[in-house]
Amino acid sequence: MVCLGNICRSPLAHGILERMIADESLDWQVDSAGTSGFHDGDLPDPRSIAVAKSHSIDITSQRSRRFIRSDFKNFDHILVMDQSNFQNVRILTDNENDLAKVELILNYTSPGMNKAVPDPYYEGGFEGVYHMLYAACRAFVNTHK
Repeated sequence: MVCLGNICRSPLAHGILERMIADESLDWQVDSAGTSGFHDGDLPDPRSIAVAKSHSIDITSQRSRRFIRSDFKNFDHILVMDQSNFQNVRILTDNENDLAKVELILNYTSPGMNKAVPDPYYEGGFEGVYHMLYAACRAFVNTHK
């Protein structure tokens, strides 16, 4: 899961998918990162923590980190939140296989529409973002299990 700072959207998606993986006893690994590295080592935004907690998901063990080239070797799917993240991650690809791993997460609920998950950092709307990400993660799990 990748967003800009790895403190709002991607930690929520990470927590949601992690819960689904546990609930379905899937042998998957999930992580999240940001394209900027602005918040390396920081906890998720308190508002993301609160909305996750309101849905019985604890994301306080997560720490922000920057997306790095070796993530392509460690993960089969790189799900990004918006076009900017998409472009910034694609720049780091070394080959067509890596390029094929990068997807906009909302294409799982709106195929081919290339919709962005709005960044709630300045505008708010964390609950709405949670529900968007929940639906996309559910569709991802249903597609890949």
